Amino acid sequence: MNKKLQILFFVLAFPFITVNAQFTESEMRADILSQDAINQCSHIKQKSLAKAFAKASSSNFAGHNIDITYHRAKWDIDPSVSYIKGAIYTEFTTTEDNVSTITFELDNTMIVDSVKYHNTNVVFQDSGTYLLNIRLPNALASGVSDSIEVFYQGSPGQSGFGSFIQADHNGSPIVWTLSEPYGAREWWPCKNDLSDKIDSIDIYVTTPLGNRAASNGLLVEETTLTNNKVYHWKHRHAIPTYLVAIAVTNYAVYSDFATINAGQVEVLNYIFPEDSLYASSRTPGVVSSIQLYSNLFIDYPFQDEKYGHAQFGWGGGMEHQTMSFMGGFSHSLMAHELAHQWFGDLVTCGSWHDIWLNEGFATYLTGLTYEHMPGTSYWESWKSQTRGSVLSENYGSVYCDDTTNVSRIFSSRLSYSKGAYVLHMMRWKVGDAAFFSGLQNYLSDPNLSHGYAHTSDLQAHIEATSGMSLTGFINDWFYGEGSPMYQIETYQATQDSITITLNQTTTNPSISFFALPVPIRLKGSQIDTIVRLENTVAGQQFTIGVNTYIDLVEFDPDMWLLATANITNNVGINMAEDGFIQISPNPTKDIIRINTTEEINNIDVLDVNGKVILSKNNIDNTETEINLSSFATGIYFLRITTNEKSYIRKVSKY
Repeated sequence: MNKKLQILFFVLAFPFITVNAQFTESEMRADILSQDAINQCSHIKQKSLAKAFAKASSSNFAGHNIDITYHRAKWDIDPSVSYIKGAIYTEFTTTEDNVSTITFELDNTMIVDSVKYHNTNVVFQDSGTYLLNIRLPNALASGVSDSIEVFYQGSPGQSGFGSFIQADHNGSPIVWTLSEPYGAREWWPCKNDLSDKIDSIDIYVTTPLGNRAASNGLLVEETTLTNNKVYHWKHRHAIPTYLVAIAVTNYAVYSDFATINAGQVEVLNYIFPEDSLYASSRTPGVVSSIQLYSNLFIDYPFQDEKYGHAQFGWGGGMEHQTMSFMGGFSHSLMAHELAHQWFGDLVTCGSWHDIWLNEGFATYLTGLTYEHMPGTSYWESWKSQTRGSVLSENYGSVYCDDTTNVSRIFSSRLSYSKGAYVLHMMRWKVGDAAFFSGLQNYLSDPNLSHGYAHTSDLQAHIEATSGMSLTGFINDWFYGEGSPMYQIETYQATQDSITITLNQTTTNPSISFFALPVPIRLKGSQIDTIVRLENTVAGQQFTIGVNTYIDLVEFDPDMWLLATANITNNVGINMAEDGFIQISPNPTKDIIRINTTEEINNIDVLDVNGKVILSKNNIDNTETEINLSSFATGIYFLRITTNEKSYIRKVSKY
């Protein structure tokens, strides 16, 4: 499809979407090239989860026989001490018959004081392997709603940037949590998997006066005690266990506001006092991203509560539901963590194998904010950097094949960059209308919204809106490894048409051929267009009517594909018989002499990229000379136009 037509459709479909970044050119360029959320998030997460992965990965059977419907979490936190005391009241519905034991995950460094069932102490056992087994006095049938409460305390283990951290900023103490993917069990008893979202949660944090507690949902009450203050956060949307979070320190507080179709969204900012001036100049930039994502997809999904930022001691960020924890306030980091509220929080990957449904989307949506910054080159910079990251190696699939390896789950090249570019290629393959409509349906699907999804769910929605089968595409780009390398040959005998042959090799043997629509730019004196070649087999030949001579053939000028190309004869070679044209000497050091039996009208010299670097016009004879002495050593093409036709001959300069 012509590039101008594609852009025109996008403008018509989304006419009022513009990201108004409040940053200077140098700040934004540094943000894209040096502080991109791909590296900020993934590399920090790799460090932070090292401890969790040193132990066993999440138990698949903990809590398997119940559905969590509600938690009331009461936590005592003094940010100057690495210690937590808590009471977790849980309402649940049994999903199996004869349920006599409830199992939660909890680190054995935590001390369980008691477990109450109907206000009566019951027997429990800490297995020493992250499992807290609670014996019920009577077995429950399937479908029974009931409740239980666990009282516990302790100093959670920490290593590096672990799941429960006590630190300080500018001399003030802080405690924060971060549980992705398995760390929740290190600081509270929970069902720690990707099958059951908590339907609703209330969080009460008691902390010494002078501190504030940040958390999920809406702050509904602050109660002052003698020396402490209690903060009550209420969240009435389904939430994965790993996104439940608290951060406690002497925060300064202010709000920004975004207006979307559903109304106003408060952006509540909990900031270190020493950074208030800096942060307040940056956080308003997230407003336009909220509006952009709401227009491209669906309205911000937690509008009735808030979106927020809570500063913490990382260099990156974590997308805790309704309140991202932030180590800084660059545009890319804010855009990335915000994007997770749709992709990762509203709809969460149903397996860590599918982590790209969180991180690939957040990375791509960050790119979309650059696409919607008119008059800037940030979108091109983002594509170039992201594609370069993926193509720097020839191994690894977007599918995460080792969910016990933190570096593999949060691979910046595979889960983030390649995941994002697979979405970009999917958009190119199916078109903007089908792509964005499919994503809107994916987010709105009652079976996925406020729940979990797998790659097959995304595939089904994009197939439904596009009418295309994406099985081959998913096999190649989600499960497969490597990328295509194209060898492109062109041939133009007359100005009526040009013939393009696409050959392909691959960088990894897991895939023998990538079937993709290939964008090719054709440029001549009468034309400048992009053609879409539906390449289904190696060696496929395409003939395109052009009605002019082509000066330039360019592969994928808008960077839609994870691919490289070598255009060996990108303006074609008409192998004229020697009786028509004679060129000598060839190779040459300087002078090329051209003899032909036909009158020569003009001669163009082109470099290997198809660019005209010398023209000799109005020759009107059958013999002429071209001086190449000022050109660098290499291969050039002579396009010799006579009254009969145009010939292209290759010459070598030494």
